[in-house]
Amino acid sequence: MLNIFKKNDESLWKFSVIPGIEESTFNKVLERFYDLGIAGLVRENIQNSLDGKIPGETNPVIVTIRTGKVSKNDIPGLEDIKERIGCLEGHNSYTKETINHMQNKMNQEEVDYISFEDYNTKGLRGAKNGQSYRAEDTWGIYAYNKGVHSEEEDDTLEKARGGSHGIGKIASNAASELHMMYFANCDEEGNKHLGGTVQLLEHKYKNKYYRSTGYFTDIKKIENNEERFFPYENTFSEVFEKNTRGLKIIIPFLREQFNNEIDIIKSICDSFFIAILENKLEVIVNDKTINNKTIKKYIENKKYYVQDIAEMKEEFTPLYLSTYMKKKPMQITIEDIKEKYNFNLYFNYDEAISKGRVAIIRTIGMKIEDKKVKGNVNKPFNAILIPNSTIEDAFLKSLENESHTELSFEHIKDQKLQRNAKRFINNISKVMSKIIEDEIKKSNPTDGAMNTEDVLYFVENQFKQELSDSLGTVRLNSGDKEKTVVKVEQDIPKKKDPKDKKEKGKEKKKPLKKVKKKSRNDENDIEQETEEGTSEKLITYNAHPDRVERLIIKDKEYVKFDFTDTHEMKKVKLCDITLSVVDGMGQEYENEFNMKDNYEYAIDKATGHKCKIENNLIKNVKVVKGNVQIELKLKENCNKALKFMYYVEV
Repeated sequence: MLNIFKKNDESLWKFSVIPGIEESTFNKVLERFYDLGIAGLVRENIQNSLDGKIPGETNPVIVTIRTGKVSKNDIPGLEDIKERIGCLEGHNSYTKETINHMQNKMNQEEVDYISFEDYNTKGLRGAKNGQSYRAEDTWGIYAYNKGVHSEEEDDTLEKARGGSHGIGKIASNAASELHMMYFANCDEEGNKHLGGTVQLLEHKYKNKYYRSTGYFTDIKKIENNEERFFPYENTFSEVFEKNTRGLKIIIPFLREQFNNEIDIIKSICDSFFIAILENKLEVIVNDKTINNKTIKKYIENKKYYVQDIAEMKEEFTPLYLSTYMKKKPMQITIEDIKEKYNFNLYFNYDEAISKGRVAIIRTIGMKIEDKKVKGNVNKPFNAILIPNSTIEDAFLKSLENESHTELSFEHIKDQKLQRNAKRFINNISKVMSKIIEDEIKKSNPTDGAMNTEDVLYFVENQFKQELSDSLGTVRLNSGDKEKTVVKVEQDIPKKKDPKDKKEKGKEKKKPLKKVKKKSRNDENDIEQETEEGTSEKLITYNAHPDRVERLIIKDKEYVKFDFTDTHEMKKVKLCDITLSVVDGMGQEYENEFNMKDNYEYAIDKATGHKCKIENNLIKNVKVVKGNVQIELKLKENCNKALKFMYYVEV
């Protein structure tokens, strides 16, 4: 092995020598975890503690989180890092700004810190062996290897672990103004050591070039004069002590936005409420204890969470708590291409809920994400999905993104496995949609069937007829083969007799029907100013399906209204448009569809300008010779299969 370190180096921090600078940017993972904020930091470190539980231990894992101040003189090797930071050179605006920020922060006399100390955990093994490259020496893997995580010998334990990508360790660096973190370890034999990492840029220091990552470590020679990293025995100040078995993470120069006790407590409850309720985890934040007896008082406290169910639109932990405590789980099966996976589903349907989400939970009790069910993001439900066994849990683990915040298939390189993962993720929505639909029908029984043939199929058939008139033979290429699609006789419209056109011209569309609907602008009928300056109440008309043409092409929807033969719209220059969802039984749901949640924007085709979407109305659409035309840009979560009843307000 090449001697890549300086000889007689008295610095407590070690950087590897390189021939020259090749990378001039900070590690991109830093920014990723920085964007996740305190929630990402708390999730990553507590998950590591849960993974490190002593096998057979019946007591919960305990994590103590402390925030406070530490003197710069008590931070080991700080002067070494300040020298390195002083040598950094930025090559773009981002790196220059970051370096200036680090240099401004590094000379503070007292700095903020946060620490995560765990109990009833194994700690890291093999610290005395240093950089041994042996799988059983977890100290060497944690301390010196990037992008690698240690694996349990017990396959069941390994599948149940939260971590898998091996990059989460950098979450602690991202929380520090100087990108530095320390870890104190006490192993089964009582050996105490301190290590650490810092993430800088590749840099020139005393006429040599060095890598970006520095290690708080010693160097010793072994046989064949080879040099290896070995940790320091922990004889440092109190903040950096770890006197019981387990691991302690210490992050000095804590960023201000990470130093908020309320956010820390909320992050614990959001990600680990199941682990805490099941007595797998207890967390102490300064003087506050969060366990299965106390967690309810935090989640049900308006200091931490919105308590009005209708206003829970971004944070859903109070809903999850209620669902888990009050509902019995049902067994459901979700399939991928080949396998079937069994889950416990806690499901709650409540008309007061404004946003429907499914908490995807691992068996260690950690929430992966608040999953949106396609086409059901605004349905009044709340659910929790938990694997039945390690088989399902291991599969979920393989689908997690690197920050453990979402089920994803994009990170999977094997195309077959990626397609399989995509199928499974889509099937979650498919299975959940069926459960939601059944619950809606059960909770909203219809008095009788309504003939919705015109409502549901008129526009579709009309477009089909028009497309059939205009399209000829179509050729499609599929691989190396060319396919030809030819109209059959019944698809080709027969030439119409001119007399038929005249007769058709005489047919009248259904008249506009005045309906009583509350104005979307207010609970009362608000009067609206007319052009003449007088005021009159809004009038709402039902637009019969034979007056509406609707076409969806990719992410665009085009809607045309024909009011050319209506007396009511003759003098109207502007109108507002709203809609209601219609189900397969003809039942209308007025407040089911939120335009802002489903449309990026609406364009008035008569003017080419964007229309304001407000109070579930498309506002001030121009009426030109009795015609109204709008173009809608659909959001990704918009369900294109929904059928609507349209209304115009004038």
